[in-house]
Amino acid sequence: MKNRLAEYRQSRGMSQQRLADRLKVSRQTIISIEKGKYNPSLPLGLIIAELFEVDVTEIFILEETDY
Repeated sequence: MKNRLAEYRQSRGMSQQRLADRLKVSRQTIISIEKGKYNPSLPLGLIIAELFEVDVTEIFILEETDY
């Protein structure tokens, strides 16, 4: 899954630490999500989308997969 979290975060002038604090997660979690090394849980993904006032699919993009 790709994501645009860093783009949305930076557009709001928000540091990784500030976003982590708002979401009650570690800064390392934010770093890992932004680098595509960790996919957030559905509840966390929905909270992130709500925080940025966009649909979850605006931030998190499923890549083409074989299912």
